Amino acid sequence: MPPSEHLSKQYDSDLEDIRSRVLQMGGLVEAQILAAIECFTSGDHDRMAQVSENEFRVNAYEVEIDDLCIHVVAKRQPTAGDLRLIMGISKAVTDLERMGDEAEKIVRMAGHIHERRGLQIPRSAEVRRSGDMAVAQLRRALDAMARLDPDEAEQIIGEDVLIDGEFRNILRQLITFMMEDPRTISTALEITWIAKAIERIGDHVKNIAEQVIYIVRGTDVRHISKELKRFGGPAEQDS
Repeated sequence: MPPSEHLSKQYDSDLEDIRSRVLQMGGLVEAQILAAIECFTSGDHDRMAQVSENEFRVNAYEVEIDDLCIHVVAKRQPTAGDLRLIMGISKAVTDLERMGDEAEKIVRMAGHIHERRGLQIPRSAEVRRSGDMAVAQLRRALDAMARLDPDEAEQIIGEDVLIDGEFRNILRQLITFMMEDPRTISTALEITWIAKAIERIGDHVKNIAEQVIYIVRGTDVRHISKELKRFGGPAEQDS
């Protein structure tokens, strides 16, 4: 079960501060991904520079939250649900930081693409749709983390296959595009990296959902998540 209220008000305040900062970091990462996808379609160099600058803020959040977690562990010596909460949050923060890295990679590839100018960007609509799906999943995962909702987390894990499928479809289409017009090979390869970055963002979102289940139920589903990919599949309970 989720951590309960403690006798020490400061202890509860410390835990709530950690959770709040994780959600703030998640909001920033979400904005970074949205901006990166927009840069891919628009070629807005000012926006690209902003995403790169904000990457330092994402990294700063990771360091700050890790320090808070270490402080709580050292001072409070948490057990059971509290310890799972701190461990799960620490791992989720790592996934958020890596999503920020993927957003920066998207911007970098977008910059290369738009520097060429004049070439039609193949499969841009499909890439944007895939990015919107990943952002929607991240938003749901952060909400599940905030509410400690393992049922919603299970749904998110199951739906990760949809983003994987989008990546495979984009890859097949880009291969066809390159075969038909070799002049687009460089651009198509960079779009492949962008699509792969989005697919990896989906993987990191799934990892966060897995941590929600671990926090609430004490069940580590990282290596048995295939069972949860069936929509509405059974979930192991832990009281």
